[in-house]
Amino acid sequence: MTSKEIRELSPVEITTKLRELREQLLQLRLRKQTGQVEKTHELRTLRKDIARLETVLNEKNRQAA
Repeated sequence: MTSKEIRELSPVEITTKLRELREQLLQLRLRKQTGQVEKTHELRTLRKDIARLETVLNEKNRQAA
C-alpha cells in the first residue's frame, strides 16, 4: 500500500486494516519460526505497511483535535 492510498481511507478503515496486517505479521512470524516461510521479505514489507498506517492515522487524529 502506498501513502496516497492510505490517506484516502477513513480512520475506521485504517484501524481495521492495521488489525488485519498485525494478524498477518503474527502468522508470518510463527511460520518463520517453524521454517515454513520462503519469502522472508514479506516480514519487512508488512512492518513498513503497519508503520505507514500508524503514521497516517496519527496525522488524521492530530488534525481532528
